[in-house]
Amino acid sequence: MIEVVFYKQNSVYKGFSISGHAGFASKGNDIVCASVTSAVQLTINGICEILKVMADVKVLDNQIVINLSNCNKGEIEKAQAFFKAFYLHLDLLSQDYMGTLNLINLEV
Repeated sequence: MIEVVFYKQNSVYKGFSISGHAGFASKGNDIVCASVTSAVQLTINGICEILKVMADVKVLDNQIVINLSNCNKGEIEKAQAFFKAFYLHLDLLSQDYMGTLNLINLEV
């Protein structure tokens, strides 16, 4: 199962951490993993490359983390649309492919 923890402060997204595997199909054939990976890349590239927000991004062995805690209020506000779209996308995937994604909202 893919686990995504969204970090929020007063209903404002400050980042997320994603890890795990969907387990929907064999490696290289898992459409859920492919969909999630593409959405993660789009979200991080949109925030960092398009909006030019200086987010802290870590790509580890089986985990990706983006953190906006050190960003200014304006940068954080600009990134909200990407976070909301990412959450919506994953929420819809979790409904279509039950048991493959676990979304957690954590107030920090």
